[in-house]
Amino acid sequence: MAFEAHDAIALAASDALAASPRQVSGPASGRLTCVPWRALEAEVPAWDHLARVASEPNPFFESWYLLPSLRHLAQTDAVRILRFERNGVLTGLLPIVRAGRYYRWPVPHLSSWLHANCFCGVPLVATGAETAFWHAVLRWADNEPGAALFMHLRGIVLGGPLHAALEAVAASDGRKMEVVHTEARAMLASDLPPEAYLEASLSGKKRKELRRQANRLADEGAVAFEHRTDAEDIAPWCENFLALERAGWKGEAGSALGCDEGTARLFCESLSGAATRGRLERLTLTLDGRPLAMLVTFLTAPGAYSYKTAFDEDFARFSPGVLLQRENLAILDRQDIAWSDSCASADHPMIDHLWRERRAIGRLSIAIGGTLRRSAFRHFVRAETARRPAGQPPREP
Repeated sequence: MAFEAHDAIALAASDALAASPRQVSGPASGRLTCVPWRALEAEVPAWDHLARVASEPNPFFESWYLLPSLRHLAQTDAVRILRFERNGVLTGLLPIVRAGRYYRWPVPHLSSWLHANCFCGVPLVATGAETAFWHAVLRWADNEPGAALFMHLRGIVLGGPLHAALEAVAASDGRKMEVVHTEARAMLASDLPPEAYLEASLSGKKRKELRRQANRLADEGAVAFEHRTDAEDIAPWCENFLALERAGWKGEAGSALGCDEGTARLFCESLSGAATRGRLERLTLTLDGRPLAMLVTFLTAPGAYSYKTAFDEDFARFSPGVLLQRENLAILDRQDIAWSDSCASADHPMIDHLWRERRAIGRLSIAIGGTLRRSAFRHFVRAETARRPAGQPPREP
């Protein structure tokens, strides 16, 4: 890079303030503290209430998903929670970490904390508190930067209420903020009924092929689809899902949830927590009672997140995963769900052809600290964006 990482570190360190515990508060703005994540274990009821009144839904930062993530995944001791309250009520939260590397560069920064199975990084903030939350977060980052050169936020829904509020706050502060990466993720958002949506998405030839595959599968035995939103039999259902996913290519690659004890526990515990709160839909395609395809969806009205899916690759000729997604279009009939995020990578070979809408997800880098640190950040982010074509992510170390 034209601006070297060690120069950024030196400039940032020269501007660093003493890192001592500090609260950011104001008479009208609320109060923000940075606390160990275990401190939130005692606030689950207030946390769950915050999720219900959040400006943007994010199941991955709700108590039933974030706590199991932190309990069961590796290297979470350093994670802290930016906890925001107004009038004694929990009003916003964001998990963060002080990172020593920025992708392949040794540049310290403050970062929102996400993991490989966390598909949204939007903080949980009560409706109406978006601006006050970001003012408090950025004031805290200015006061407590340590060696960090900037703040980096991942998995932000571009154009959403939280992104819009952050843009406005950054502009009012004269604070540089850069979207350093974007991707278009498939989503489902339509007023069409399921059959009409399928007709608009797939050609007549493809729809005919799906009907043929469904008929051929029925020749093999009794085919059934099961939709469930309750918590009954959740443990065996989870075990069946983990076994189905592990038996396929993800198992061979070592990336299936069941290949790691931590991710397996996260999966089972989070689904149980979601189900008891009425925030889970399980969809299963069976043949003579045997699961051929399974889908987990988190229901976070007015939206939903299509979290995980698995199918029996021995029956790939029948396209069980696509048949299940065809059945999943029934979510369009739900009055409480206006959209569903696929949680899939950009240009996914299957879901991108079926779900026609797109959701812009971005990574943002934001200036913090004093004049010298902000000047260093401007040089750094200019060099970063100049080296990469638009939308291309930084290389991992």
